[in-house]
Amino acid sequence: MTTGPDDDQQTSSGKPDTADIEADIAATREDLAETVDALSAKLDVKARAHDKAEHTKEQIRDFTTDPAGRPTPLLGAAGAVAAGVVAMLLVRAWRRRH
Repeated sequence: MTTGPDDDQQTSSGKPDTADIEADIAATREDLAETVDALSAKLDVKARAHDKAEHTKEQIRDFTTDPAGRPTPLLGAAGAVAAGVVAMLLVRAWRRRH
């Protein structure tokens, strides 16, 4: 809550006006509600993880497709090569153990 030169509205008896006090209370409640909402959002780990996963999926989708939404052929081929290399390494590791 901030106070400024215009916040000290007083009646002729020297006491703050009731309407000003009520407006100040309402503004304080609004500030407090915003603070509580921000803290709640920070503490909701499950929702934050879900949001991050969705954001990452969207970035990957944007990277692997052209503007029309079709998959990029070069990246598809690179993915197939990478999958083949991983499969080969797994087979090699499995053969060494047996």
